[in-house]
Amino acid sequence: MEHAIKINNLHKKFGDIKAVNGIDFTVQKGEIFGFLGPNGAGKTTTARMITGVLNPDRGDIDLAGYNLHKNFVEARLRIGVVPEAANAYQELTALENIKFMARMYGLSGKDINEKAKELLKKLGLEDRMNDRVKGYSKGMTQRVILGMALINDPEILFLDEPTRGLDVQSTRIMHEIIQDLNEKGSTIFLTTHNIQEANQLCHRVAVINKGKIAAIDTPESLKDTFKDLQTVELCLKDGDYPLPEACEYISQATREGNKMRYYTGNPDRAVKELINKIEDRKIVGLNILEPDLEDVFVELTGGELTNEN
Repeated sequence: MEHAIKINNLHKKFGDIKAVNGIDFTVQKGEIFGFLGPNGAGKTTTARMITGVLNPDRGDIDLAGYNLHKNFVEARLRIGVVPEAANAYQELTALENIKFMARMYGLSGKDINEKAKELLKKLGLEDRMNDRVKGYSKGMTQRVILGMALINDPEILFLDEPTRGLDVQSTRIMHEIIQDLNEKGSTIFLTTHNIQEANQLCHRVAVINKGKIAAIDTPESLKDTFKDLQTVELCLKDGDYPLPEACEYISQATREGNKMRYYTGNPDRAVKELINKIEDRKIVGLNILEPDLEDVFVELTGGELTNEN
């Protein structure tokens, strides 16, 4: 399959700190590629190098067949970027913002106005396109910023935390837009701290930790690799739960509200063991759960998923 992004031996240091330490990966044309990492892992540094904001110390970056170092302008013209800290011009209308970005890309002509209107229609902003952005909600503003990144018909779209701070409805709209863009052929590089978002949207996910790629695979394959992270979710009426250290087939347990989640590589034996120890206590709920992407992330990085500055 043809690649849209190819990263080879990428390095970046800040003083004595190796933020990115020799990473390699490819993003296939037409896929949604998730990029996850804990605080300080090198996630944001990598994204900034790939989009041309930072220069790497070593390594090669190819975007849509163009080497970013040797053909910077040609490569940049083929990508759209929605950085997390981006904002639209508040005193301009949505239509004016997108037409301004078109001029920044060197686009001109009478068709630009119609193209911008059509784009805003697809983003669900047709009725508000002539209103100043300062009166928009956060979700609407985020869609304007996305439109600004799409006006040059990019082959590759970079999204950095596109739904952070959005309400449920705005997040759903953004997800639908992302999936629609991908179905129409866009390659999307998605940096996110939202595990559920990555699991829902991404064809493949890369996890970076301590400047190196810890794993790359489909969400399902990653979860399948860590079968020992299966859990038994137990809810007792009295809340008096068996201790994990007293159970042979349970490695650890975490309390989640009024339930206990027991980790095991053998859920069948674990359930039987728990029932034996519960004795006559009333069971309110009992479920065997496959590992989720958050479990995999924690196992790969040794920590919780948090934002990187």
